[in-house]
Amino acid sequence: MDPNTFPTKGNLIAAKNSLKLAAQGYELMDKKRNILIRELMELIDEASNIQKEIDETYTAAYQALQKTNIELGIHMVSAIAGSVPVDDSIEIKLRSIMGTEIPLVQCEKKEMRPAYAFFGTKESLDEACVSFRKVKELTIQLSMIETSAYRLAANIKKTQKRANALQNITIPRYETLVKTITNALEEKEREEFTRLKVIKKMHG
Repeated sequence: MDPNTFPTKGNLIAAKNSLKLAAQGYELMDKKRNILIRELMELIDEASNIQKEIDETYTAAYQALQKTNIELGIHMVSAIAGSVPVDDSIEIKLRSIMGTEIPLVQCEKKEMRPAYAFFGTKESLDEACVSFRKVKELTIQLSMIETSAYRLAANIKKTQKRANALQNITIPRYETLVKTITNALEEKEREEFTRLKVIKKMHG
């Protein structure tokens, strides 16, 4: 038998303290879960809006590219695309929301300088470049939001599990223990009172 469950005043104080801590822990977990859910819902709305914008921008970009291919020829467009330098300006940092580390992707916004000469090219090529650049920026945003949403969802699940364990296992266990020890101590006091009354009568 666990000595912490023995009906003593010390164990009763310890059980009450543990019950109080468990109740506070549940309250904190519940608050944390609600904050994370609110953050997640905001991210889902944001992701939906960006996805819509990406779809529209992609459509505009491919229409402009198709027009450029017709006006300049696929080989020339392909050669121009090959001359575009690789973008290495993307930087990933981390920020914390209630203990959940989520990515903060930063992309240096450089002045857009075409990798091709204006002479001999068409306006449709400029339009395609601008649209694809916008698609890149939106895709970076979307990837950051989706990763954040995934991590928040995982933390919500973990927090829910802990809150459930406190609510359904830990708190009821300490409530029962407090009740059991209290009842046992009260019974002991009644027995002691009765015993003292009997002794008093015997000596009276």
